[in-house]
Amino acid sequence: QVQLVESGGGLVQAGGSLRLSCAASGGTFSSYSMGWLRQAPGKEREFLALISWSGTTYYADSVKGRFTISRDNAKNTVSLQMNSLKPEDTAVYFCAARHQFSSKYEYWGQGTQVTVSS
Repeated sequence: QVQLVESGGGLVQAGGSLRLSCAASGGTFSSYSMGWLRQAPGKEREFLALISWSGTTYYADSVKGRFTISRDNAKNTVSLQMNSLKPEDTAVYFCAARHQFSSKYEYWGQGTQVTVSS
């Protein structure tokens, strides 16, 4: 069982930056691909970025060039650096883990709120 805890959310003005972190415990972190997703009120959960167990990164078009995902296997953490934030980035942000041999996310954090004011 993997436990995920996000941190780093908050209120920021448009154009600002935030860095989200997700701490993992209870599993072999380096065996998991880690993703960041978000959900805004009244909308479906949206994929943002993934870093595979081998370090390959993938981004949604909506955040490419503004968000950067990274991982530190020594510290069992995955981060999401968010720059040039827009009001439409306001959402609850989740980190999620899927085993390298799995096609779906198996573990989720509780989420952290990000609010971008205009």
